[in-house]
Amino acid sequence: MVADIQTRDDTQAITETTADNSLQTNNTKFCKHCGKKIAAAAIVCPACGCQVEEMKGQNSAPNITITNTNTNTNTNTVSGGTYERNKYVALVLCFFFGWLGAHKFYEGKTFLGVLYIFTVGLFVIGWAADFISLLFKPNPYYVRV
Repeated sequence: MVADIQTRDDTQAITETTADNSLQTNNTKFCKHCGKKIAAAAIVCPACGCQVEEMKGQNSAPNITITNTNTNTNTNTVSGGTYERNKYVALVLCFFFGWLGAHKFYEGKTFLGVLYIFTVGLFVIGWAADFISLLFKPNPYYVRV
């Protein structure tokens, strides 16, 4: 009789354990990447951080609408005291009459032209520097007055 009761208790314990395990397996699943037990509703594994399932609604492509009403155009305009000058005219004036500041008068910089007259092209150093800088300017170049 004691053996019969013990067998009944063992059978009952096994059925209860199986019932508990089936409840746990319904609420859990295993991570595809690390094998840990995770909640059945989990999308990302808390142990390894890998995505286990696709998110709901992720399969469809997002609907992108572009409404660009940009009508800007890039145009170069000369305004605000900026004047276009020819590089070669300024280069010839600087070469022959640079010590008098002729190229500075051509650029519309009267004060510097007068200063070049009285200092002989800023002691010839300014004249040489201007000649070299004019060589490397684009044609036409723009001057602010």
